[in-house]
Amino acid sequence: MDETSSVLELIDELTSYIEDGKPSLGNKDKRSIDVGPAFDILEEIRQRFPAEIAQAKQVLRQSDEILSDAHAKADHIIEDASQQALVIAGQQEIMRIAQSQSDELLENARKQERSIRSGSEEFAESVLDRVESTLNTLLETVHRSQDRMGSSN
Repeated sequence: MDETSSVLELIDELTSYIEDGKPSLGNKDKRSIDVGPAFDILEEIRQRFPAEIAQAKQVLRQSDEILSDAHAKADHIIEDASQQALVIAGQQEIMRIAQSQSDELLENARKQERSIRSGSEEFAESVLDRVESTLNTLLETVHRSQDRMGSSN
């Protein structure tokens, strides 16, 4: 037997050997073969089978490890993406709050500016009214004084 033959190849070889045996007269399911080579193939299968099973188990373990690593990496990527999404959402919320506060401060400043301007205009008008009233009073006093002086001359 070839040292590199796999169990499946040996089973194929045994099947071909049996199929190549002479059919028995009157019964197509019976064949006449020399059992020595068939037993040799079966013995080779028995010897190789545990090694191939061990090899298959090793391949399965490696596949499981690769799959487990892939799942772990995928979970890590998903977790990172979630964290980044939360950070971005948090930053957007902070920007929204900051913009809202900025808009509110600006509106309050404009209201205060209008109020101060209005108050300043009212105050200036009040001061000018008093100055006018005082000047009118002074002017009347000057006219009366002139009238008295003019009548005394």
